[in-house]
Amino acid sequence: MTEQTTAPLSGKPTSYSRVTLSRIMTAVDVNLYGTVHGGVLMKFVDDVAGASGARHSGGTAVTAAIDEIVFSEPVRVGDLVHAHAQVNWTGSTSMEVGVKVVAERWDSAEDQPLRVVTAYLVFVAVDVAGNPREVRPVLPETPEDLRRWREAEIRRAHRLAKRKAIQANRAATE
Repeated sequence: MTEQTTAPLSGKPTSYSRVTLSRIMTAVDVNLYGTVHGGVLMKFVDDVAGASGARHSGGTAVTAAIDEIVFSEPVRVGDLVHAHAQVNWTGSTSMEVGVKVVAERWDSAEDQPLRVVTAYLVFVAVDVAGNPREVRPVLPETPEDLRRWREAEIRRAHRLAKRKAIQANRAATE
């Protein structure tokens, strides 16, 4: 039996994974309160994060978890909304993608865009059969990228500790 070894994937700089999607919010996007429905924004966040993860990993990447999503300001019909994403951290098959969503108000277009949503999602790179596959390392380029990397490691440690604590609790109560 011959053992196959594969060379590790070469890393890609953080800037390689950066993706921006933009759209104007319309009347079909609103909730009962007349602002854009949170679910519409969540899908927008997932779409841009998925594009970033796929770009970085060089193929299909699927959403494994949404670690955090914060809606800080309402979005209104007519607003031009931009979702910016980048891979913050990589593991062997997973990656954290950070997303920032900003809105340009239709009635005050000269003002600075307003941050409306921030989110952190975990994606897993998969092959054509849907099995996890190796993901290339992300190479932080700036002090901001390095800060994001470190904070992603903190979120990962919390996710794993929470999972372990829940599993221990379930085992103890069975």
